[in-house]
Amino acid sequence: MKIQKKIKGYLKARRWLNLKPADVAKSISIESAELLEHFQWSSPSRAEVLENHELLKKIRTELADVMIYCFDMAVILKFDALKAVREKIKHIERKYPAKLMRSAVANRDYWEIKKKYRREGIN
Repeated sequence: MKIQKKIKGYLKARRWLNLKPADVAKSISIESAELLEHFQWSSPSRAEVLENHELLKKIRTELADVMIYCFDMAVILKFDALKAVREKIKHIERKYPAKLMRSAVANRDYWEIKKKYRREGIN
């Protein structure tokens, strides 16, 4: 996987392959909060964000920071991040079937499904 090789290269060059997972997790959370700051006190629609090129650039930068730390975590814990994403998407497709989620009762069904999985300890 190209991106993980690139990430591993920059981590290795800086002697950061020994980062603690907890520190990387904290960094993911911090960068996520920085992304969220761009929406503090506002709730722009998708169209409004797309029209605001300055805001879109800031969002893109913060999202890249989050993703880089996510890839850092995958590299230091030696797993394929994209494989993990593909597996999670399959799980979500089973958990929240598209046909059911498109229906008029989707909102109620979504929360019922979510409660059921939480009771069973399944993400």
